[in-house]
Amino acid sequence: MNESDFIVGRVKEDYTDKRSVYPFAAIVNQELLKTALMLIAINPKIGGLLIYGEKGSGKSMAVRALADVLPEIKVVKGCPFNCDPDDPEHLCAICYERYQKEGELPFEYKKMKVVTLPLGASEDMVTGTLDIEKVLNEGLKALQPGILARANRNILYIDEINLLPDHITDDILDAAASGWNVIEREGISLSHPAQFILIGTMNPEEGSLRPQILDRLSLSVTLVGIEDERERVEVIKRNLEFIKDPQTFKERFKEKQEEIRNRIKRAKEILEKVEMSDYQYYIIAKLCKLLGVDGHRPDIVIALTAQTLAALNERTEVLTEDIELASYLALSHRTRNSGFDPPATINEIKDALAKAVKEAKTFFRGHKK
Repeated sequence: MNESDFIVGRVKEDYTDKRSVYPFAAIVNQELLKTALMLIAINPKIGGLLIYGEKGSGKSMAVRALADVLPEIKVVKGCPFNCDPDDPEHLCAICYERYQKEGELPFEYKKMKVVTLPLGASEDMVTGTLDIEKVLNEGLKALQPGILARANRNILYIDEINLLPDHITDDILDAAASGWNVIEREGISLSHPAQFILIGTMNPEEGSLRPQILDRLSLSVTLVGIEDERERVEVIKRNLEFIKDPQTFKERFKEKQEEIRNRIKRAKEILEKVEMSDYQYYIIAKLCKLLGVDGHRPDIVIALTAQTLAALNERTEVLTEDIELASYLALSHRTRNSGFDPPATINEIKDALAKAVKEAKTFFRGHKK
């Protein structure tokens, strides 16, 4: 199989992949944002990330910069869906058939990309289209891959996500929930893997998001303007240097970029060894109950994020401070009490966490007796 087997031939690359990208390591301040981006890259099971911020706050720049520090991914050579040759359960139909016959698949390594969903994208552009005349004879080869095909095992970036039409949102949510994109036309159905890191950005002054998509954007960060004059000066200087000579500027941060890349690699390896105790699970559950958080997904997201924070800091043990930061990231955008209450403030989360820790100590002290 190669890409020419498909109607569209070679899958079109994003323009952003061709232009020079500002180095992740050169971003001034914004440590919380950088941490959140690394967390979802290390552990995609956490879910997506929502970034609030005014225009010009650097949201898009930070997202595009992330891909440059991510380790390469192993893909089936020539597969337009970037199938993972080591994951038979998530192979496209063509790769799976070949795997069944040959037992192994040829592979190569590719750099991860940021696949941007353009404003005004149609449903066909997102999910892909079928050549109905060919589909019965050629199956998946009759599919013209869409944005979700390119996004598989990459980063799907949606700017102004709050302005996304409902039907497009539903397609993306379905794929995010199942890990598969299903295309149905005239009674015919085809599917391909669609596992992606979902990142959305928005200006909170321009509207809100549906609860369903807020639930899929597991973490959130609000960008605030840098107040320190010296740091603002550094922002100016670095951006002007980058505009003047991107390659020289990138070379200046090459070593730090590699350090971040290696840190992400190590965290991925450590993550499998990170453990949490029942005591810590109790803290998370009690915290969410005290805050009136809807559903159980936030509890799970906090646990996954806390584990990933430990791995990022090269620990196999989760600390209370990991749970605290994970709670801020996971709960600051979620409505409560069936949507009647606004998201918890940082102070509310901090107070609830203190109560949860206190009650957990009492509970487990009594439980041991």
